[in-house]
Amino acid sequence: MSVSATTRRPRPGETHGVDYWFLTDEEFDRRVERGEFLEHATYAGNRYGTPRAELERAKESPLLLEIELQGARQVREQLPDVAQVFIAPPSIEALRARLAGRGSDSPEQIESRLTRALEELEAQQEFRHVVVNDRLERAVRELADLAASMWDLDQASP
Repeated sequence: MSVSATTRRPRPGETHGVDYWFLTDEEFDRRVERGEFLEHATYAGNRYGTPRAELERAKESPLLLEIELQGARQVREQLPDVAQVFIAPPSIEALRARLAGRGSDSPEQIESRLTRALEELEAQQEFRHVVVNDRLERAVRELADLAASMWDLDQASP
């Protein structure tokens, strides 16, 4: 997994440099200006981005980016051959329950995330692969199988 940068505050148990690179708005701006992000976007009032340095790790092993739709489109523009998978919730109701269950977002933030999710769900046809996260174990297995098959194909290429 790549480690994304964000301007949001750490949640309990999150570690700088492990879960995210927690940056100030000013530091995030400086990195954007220097072109240090492969992709970056604003989501639910916070900014997120994938540091280009994370791509260096991809030379050693496959790299998984957990990003939203705007970022996925930016990556697709720069790396058109990259494999992309859309992870969909089983329903908006299930997503609402998951967000509320985290206990870290206000009701307004939850509604903002749900509005954004509805917009993003309309774009899933842009992706070659869609995994519905209805049961975590099954979704993880399906994603791992997809990743393994993509890696095997890449290894077989000259």
